Amino acid sequence: MNTDNVESEIVRRIRKHGRITFAEFMELALFWPKGGYYVNPDNVGAEGDFYTSPGAHPAFGALLCVQVFQMGQLLDRPSPFWLVEMGAGSGLLCHDIVGYAAHISPEFANSLRYLCMDRYSPPGVESRLTGEAGKRVERLAAQSIPLRGVDAGCFLSNELLDSLPVHRVTMDAGGLKEIFVTMKDGNLVEVLDSPSTPALGERLDSLGISLTEVFSTEINLAVESWMEDVSSALERGFLLTIDYGHPATELYSPSRRRGTLTCFYRHTQTDNPYLRIGRQDITTQVDFTSMVDLGKTHGLETLSLNTQKEFLHSLGLRRFMARLPASGLRQREVEANRLGMLDIVRPGGMGEFKVLVQGKGVKSPLLWGGEPTRELEEVLDRLPLPLLTPLHMPLLEGRYPHLAFEWEEMLS
Repeated sequence: MNTDNVESEIVRRIRKHGRITFAEFMELALFWPKGGYYVNPDNVGAEGDFYTSPGAHPAFGALLCVQVFQMGQLLDRPSPFWLVEMGAGSGLLCHDIVGYAAHISPEFANSLRYLCMDRYSPPGVESRLTGEAGKRVERLAAQSIPLRGVDAGCFLSNELLDSLPVHRVTMDAGGLKEIFVTMKDGNLVEVLDSPSTPALGERLDSLGISLTEVFSTEINLAVESWMEDVSSALERGFLLTIDYGHPATELYSPSRRRGTLTCFYRHTQTDNPYLRIGRQDITTQVDFTSMVDLGKTHGLETLSLNTQKEFLHSLGLRRFMARLPASGLRQREVEANRLGMLDIVRPGGMGEFKVLVQGKGVKSPLLWGGEPTRELEEVLDRLPLPLLTPLHMPLLEGRYPHLAFEWEEMLS
């Protein structure tokens, strides 16, 4: 893929305008149609630069399916029940959820309609679903949410918001400044100037955040229009957001005075967004306080906010792990499945992701991901054990040394 188009477009815009915001730079680097990072689906997964929870183990999709099943119950079993995944990527999460739904309830499986939304990704592994399951899945290429009037359902995103373009700001003696990108001696460089929009200062003010001098951070303004789009599309149901991030008081604390912007290239973390433009991922951590506040503004009530570890354990991950020794698998397969299950709740990793559930037009239900019940136990007792397939990551092969952790510690 010719990534020169990305850099050329960035340079062209800088020469035209003198400079661009970092948000515009990040948008181009990640999503430019002629070579942005996410245009190439091979960048994510075993051979790419990072992998996500669905790739680690199908238990992730199976347990999300259990939670979505309860959501359908809380909405009085609508048919159809729409599950809209924003940023569906490879389609693996769709494949695992739809494939598991029939085990939970044939009625639920028959009512489920799954829409994979992504900017550029071609049909993925969800296309391998056959029979009636395959008929319940559609894929839509769209930059924003074009839907309206989803009567009952759930909008789902997994590690999507961390890729939304952000503005970068810093505090110096002259007050709040924005970091812009320009050219000097043929290289991309950063310059400071007054904010491009008063919305940046207004966001910090709304959060009660006062930055100190020599403090640089990121502000995601794109999430507001995203939240508005979801609320406009959803008549009644849920928004389930999974990502890494923190409440505003932690995100903008002195311990993160250099911000949270991170780049990934070949499963290695880097810190320079101006290297390998279009060939490395650029992410920032999500401000979950703003997610809650913006949701409230647009009619979405916060129902729960947990870590991924808490959420998946509440839904029954420990039960799945406890069944592995008696599963009839060879010991190596038992260990491989156990490692994959532990990876999605790993401290310092995916286990610390946040899971935010917001509702619209629903009462304040106790969700199984926060408050397991006897009814959940009865559902889990009749479900098959989700096991690794060739579609999932071979973590046991030792290709990822950062996963060398103590399993027993993971169970605490």
